[in-house]
Amino acid sequence: MNAIITGATKGIGRATAEIFAQQGFNLSLIARHRKDLLKVKKDLESKFPVQIHIFPTDLAQKEEVLRLGDLIKTHWDTVDVLINNAGIFIQSEMLDEDDNILENMMNINLYAAYHLTRTIAPMMVERGKGHIFNLCSVASLKAYADSGSYTITKYAMLGFTRCLRLELQNKGVKVTAILPGSTNTASWEGSNIPSERLINPKEVAQAIWNAWNTGPTVCLEEILLRPMKGDL
Repeated sequence: MNAIITGATKGIGRATAEIFAQQGFNLSLIARHRKDLLKVKKDLESKFPVQIHIFPTDLAQKEEVLRLGDLIKTHWDTVDVLINNAGIFIQSEMLDEDDNILENMMNINLYAAYHLTRTIAPMMVERGKGHIFNLCSVASLKAYADSGSYTITKYAMLGFTRCLRLELQNKGVKVTAILPGSTNTASWEGSNIPSERLINPKEVAQAIWNAWNTGPTVCLEEILLRPMKGDL
């Protein structure tokens, strides 16, 4: 079994790589920095009998995303799981933020997943099976005044995911939106929020695995996860 994970060196992506490797999946791991990818590869291959391919990629660049898809296809004839996890969060108010804030977040939070999915999904359609996970957010459902541009990108990501689900539901390919609340990832570094008020990335990874592990007659379309004590 083969799985692709973007944003695979930290947070939810790293936790998801761990659980899929533990379950015997070969992995294609994508992140920006080769050094970080090599560290994850070494760790996972030391613990699990799987093959790990790494692809340092700037997902903000369309050309690199398209090149990435072609490279993966030179290694694998089939892909069972695609996890579009990569994303960035920049807190800002729309009227005061730099001109490129929305464009930068849109490139990574939406366009990277869009272009990679368009490259990989046809491999799944050809086989009549596969599963695509898109990491959305509670911000896909609720607007935040101090994170307007981020919210725009996450609303768009959920819209993309819902359309993709409709396109693929009769082709044997499952599509799931993962909508976590505040999660203990790099986005919260430097804050004074206690860890117990944040979702553990391993719990999100477990939810992804559970959705994958369902039978062929059901698709978990959207999974909403919030901190036990509610949103921050």
